[in-house]
Amino acid sequence: MAQTYDLTKGKVTPLILKFFFPMFLTNMLQQIYLIADTSIVGKGLGDNALAAVGNMSSLNFLVIGFSMGLANGFSVSIAKEFGAKNYDNLRRAIASSVILSVIVAVILTVLSTLFLPDFFETIRTDSSIMNDSLTYGYIMFGGLAATIAYNICSSVLRALGDSKTPFIAIIISTILNIILDIVFIFGFKTGVEGAAAATIFSQLLSAFVCFLRLRKIDIIKLKISDFRNNSFMYKELFKNGLPMALMNSITALGCMVVQYFVNGLGVAYTSAYSACSKFINLFMQPSCTAGFTMSSFTSQNYGAGKYSRIQDGLKVCLSIALVSYLALGSVMCFMPEALAKLMLTGNEPVSLAKEYLPICGAMLFTVDFLFVFRSAVQGMGKPVIPMISGIIEMCMRILVIVLFIDKIGFSATAYADVVAWIGAISLNCTAYHIIISKYIRKNSDIHKNRTYFSSMYNSSISHKMKSIHRM
Repeated sequence: MAQTYDLTKGKVTPLILKFFFPMFLTNMLQQIYLIADTSIVGKGLGDNALAAVGNMSSLNFLVIGFSMGLANGFSVSIAKEFGAKNYDNLRRAIASSVILSVIVAVILTVLSTLFLPDFFETIRTDSSIMNDSLTYGYIMFGGLAATIAYNICSSVLRALGDSKTPFIAIIISTILNIILDIVFIFGFKTGVEGAAAATIFSQLLSAFVCFLRLRKIDIIKLKISDFRNNSFMYKELFKNGLPMALMNSITALGCMVVQYFVNGLGVAYTSAYSACSKFINLFMQPSCTAGFTMSSFTSQNYGAGKYSRIQDGLKVCLSIALVSYLALGSVMCFMPEALAKLMLTGNEPVSLAKEYLPICGAMLFTVDFLFVFRSAVQGMGKPVIPMISGIIEMCMRILVIVLFIDKIGFSATAYADVVAWIGAISLNCTAYHIIISKYIRKNSDIHKNRTYFSSMYNSSISHKMKSIHRM
């Protein structure tokens, strides 16, 4: 029988670190692949091809981010049932997640491919990169089911405390991805379609590896009955999944507006923004992983009613985020040119990236802490608050880019990100402290009442025994 990992027992720090590191390596490998993929495209096909691939980033975030939000929301419900040791509901939650994921995959694939040309027109895509953008987009969204399959399988595994299997899956798929990139682009001279096809094949393989692991876990072996009469479970899954999916999509809309203004400045700006976005995503990964860890840890302990343990977990995850900021924020502040030249070849895109990276590097701690607090709130079954913070993030980002892009140029994109992060963390941090205080106070009152009634009961028994003794 394959093993699951109970995060409601044992010392908090070693438990979190044991869960964190495999998932961190998983996410870093994914981002390193994206960096390698971007470098291969940029060096092999030129800055225009890089701009075409980067032009997809905001739409990619909208569509794939929506599916990831759903999967992460589903995992909150799954982890809660696992923490409560309610295995019947656990299987129903997984079965319902599979059905919903299939439906979502079909809908997103149809919509994203159908409206792809309209999207690129809307964000003012330059004619010189339009064909490559469409080619890359059609292949990526045509294979969206593979990405969604990996997201749901890895989310279920994390909900059960297994962060090692997704790591193994990503090692295998990353190696395959890079090999296929090199073979397609440099060997077969395929262009951007080769990079897209390599990604889809690799995602399919990573989903298959995770699926093989899930099949070995006895407590989640699904039966036909687990798929029936699940209206209550669909409601529970949507309660957690839909707000998180909308949060990602709302944030993506803000990024689309930024992309619209950046594209209007020229292809050099699009290339620079693409490269900077890749670095931001890479350097966020330790804290993003700490957030995923916090989500699984919080959900299991919330299901078990161990609220003070959630606080202990938060301290550990915030410490991880702080170390990440000090290390990686410094690299962005003091080595922007070296970073830019890893992906970009033209002098103008490199110069633009040097404006962006130090600004975001100095304030990277805001988004690092945001991941942890937001995940804790989500894990306690309050997904609407992070969704509202996504709306705040979007509004802040749009406001700054509209007001300042003409005044200060490309650096306005960096300030838009920073202001958006500050707005989002302010809400999530405040909400976390209010919610956890309420639960701990409620738990304390229950404990006091139990102690009081136990004392009264013992006193009554003692009094009766004394009366009997006197008789």
